[in-house]
Amino acid sequence: MTASKTNERIGTRATLRGYQMSASKARVVLNIVRGEDVNTAREILAGTTREAADVIGKVLASAVANAVNNDGLLAEELYVSAAYADEGITMKRFSPRARGRAGKIFKRSTHITVIVSRMDEERLEHMRSARSAQAQATRSRRVASSRRRADQTASVNKREAAHEAQAELEATQAAEALEAENTVTTDEVTETDAVTTDVPETDDTGTISDYDDETPAPEAVEKNEEATDVVEENEPVSEDTTEETN
Repeated sequence: MTASKTNERIGTRATLRGYQMSASKARVVLNIVRGEDVNTAREILAGTTREAADVIGKVLASAVANAVNNDGLLAEELYVSAAYADEGITMKRFSPRARGRAGKIFKRSTHITVIVSRMDEERLEHMRSARSAQAQATRSRRVASSRRRADQTASVNKREAAHEAQAELEATQAAEALEAENTVTTDEVTETDAVTTDVPETDDTGTISDYDDETPAPEAVEKNEEATDVVEENEPVSEDTTEETN
């Protein structure tokens, strides 16, 4: 049984003609994405480092756009049903070599074709169940991660609250200790002032004198002056003074 011709295969196609690359290099990448669904093929091409991956990715995007716009299909239900590369025109060039000879240079080209088709119901059901399981697993991981972050946040908040309460308690105790110390110091100062307070002096008449020990009272000064005058009057006159008088 012969296979169907490439131009007779069912599906929506997109073709890039005359790209400057050998067909063998393009076929290496096409063999990887053939038979895969569109999303998986895009992921494979995005992770491939070959030059042909970028070109084939653009051809695949063009085929998917043709299927969605022209045939009314859903992009999630498509897969790469066929992908092949044919040889294009080969340009011949020559480079000079030794002794007048010429070296051949072949500049090859290729025609890249990608065909996408809708998957059958069994494969679609399997893909949907796989996507549902993957989404459920992703949701479970996300919920677990959120709960873990919430627990960590609650633990951190609890520790911060405990630290704040401890700090407030220490500050209150320090304030109480300082207040008690100030009270004791004030009582000691009051007792010392009461003991060392000077008793006001009284004079002979029993009245309180407003002068301290160093400054004499005016009455005492007057009495001292009167006593000095009396002493001067009662002093005897010396002989020398008497002779001078005579």
